[in-house]
Amino acid sequence: MTPAASSSGSAEAFIVVGAGLAGLVAAYELIRNGAPVLVLEASERAGGQIAEVDLQGRRLDIGAESIATRGGYAESLLASLGMSADVVTPRSEPAWVFGASRAPYPLPRAAVLGIPVSPFAADVRRALGWSGAVRASLDRVLPRAVGRKETSLGGLVKARMGARVEQRLVNPVVRGVYSTPATDLPLAVASKPLQAALVRHPGLARAAAQVRAASPAGSAVLGVRGGLTRVVEALIAEIERYGGEIRYGEPVISVEATSVTTASETFPGRPLVTATRLVNTPTLTREITVVAAAVRSRALDSFPRGTGVLVSPGAHGVKARALTHSSAKWEWLAPVAGTHLVRLSYDEPPAPADVRRDLIALTGADDLEVIETASRTWIRTIAVDDPAEGSPAVLGEASGLTGLAAIIDQCRVRVGTLHSAAEIEESSRES
Repeated sequence: MTPAASSSGSAEAFIVVGAGLAGLVAAYELIRNGAPVLVLEASERAGGQIAEVDLQGRRLDIGAESIATRGGYAESLLASLGMSADVVTPRSEPAWVFGASRAPYPLPRAAVLGIPVSPFAADVRRALGWSGAVRASLDRVLPRAVGRKETSLGGLVKARMGARVEQRLVNPVVRGVYSTPATDLPLAVASKPLQAALVRHPGLARAAAQVRAASPAGSAVLGVRGGLTRVVEALIAEIERYGGEIRYGEPVISVEATSVTTASETFPGRPLVTATRLVNTPTLTREITVVAAAVRSRALDSFPRGTGVLVSPGAHGVKARALTHSSAKWEWLAPVAGTHLVRLSYDEPPAPADVRRDLIALTGADDLEVIETASRTWIRTIAVDDPAEGSPAVLGEASGLTGLAAIIDQCRVRVGTLHSAAEIEESSRES
């Protein structure tokens, strides 16, 4: 059915461009509030950067695997989909860092994006050494003006806490989360709460402490038993249950104020764009290849490197940027018959020999045997230019937003505003 055929009567139709998480959440929020919705997806599948593979008969996320719990947005969405019972949190073991000059070390527990709250804590000293901890502690006495002209998170950390904090703690975390170096990541993109806290506090440590104190207790992220693809499946089912339609293999050619055109048809309605490059242009993107693997190793049974390993730039002999020990991180993926599931991320597709070598180097498991692998390459949009005035509404990565929780919240808020505005316009026309 097209939006005009909806049982919602004269309500204005919305055309959602893109069936990634942003597009599906936007369509779900619109349609369950009575707005006719058609979703156009260029590829033959929904979910965008949420996808799965089958390894040894088990489902494993090969795109996004978790959602931040801040704000409660993810929990609220999952509850509305009837999935609360399937929400899971990762094990509490910390991730480790594989550095260029030190033995692997665990990330400090009291930190925000790797920024330590207590520079002299034992786990911080293990990562930085005494001299690095002393330099980091100077943040508390440096004048407020130090670092204020820095526009990137990495530049600010270097200025206030020193190069070791940026290189050994912050950069590995940022590369793992945002797929970009900390020196390329604007502070506003990295953490708006941290940016706001710095207005009230002169030092990074105090600002980070405030952000941590304001965060809810418990895990910072959640997952779904069976993988995030189940969320995509649930959203599709609900959109279709309410009478919406998702058309696959429909790449959009142009977007106007009141219509969307594909190669085959022009669809009238109010556009809502979640696909990149249609309304504005990405200014910062990163390519990332995720390799998922099923492996056997007795050494991995004790989870020797916690839930995974982040790699510092310049680490010798390792091409991967990060490793997630999925069987250690998520209880529903616990080893079966001695087989563990792991994920590696790369800046470019690796050779099979690179995968095995990196797995051994990062886990320290010399007895590791690779049974099966699968890979997928993604293009992540980190930042975009501002759309022209009067352009259709843009959501998700297409708007320069990163992080699934932030995208879910953005869709909820913007969709409510757009739907209310459409109802007001419809009432004005009818009167």
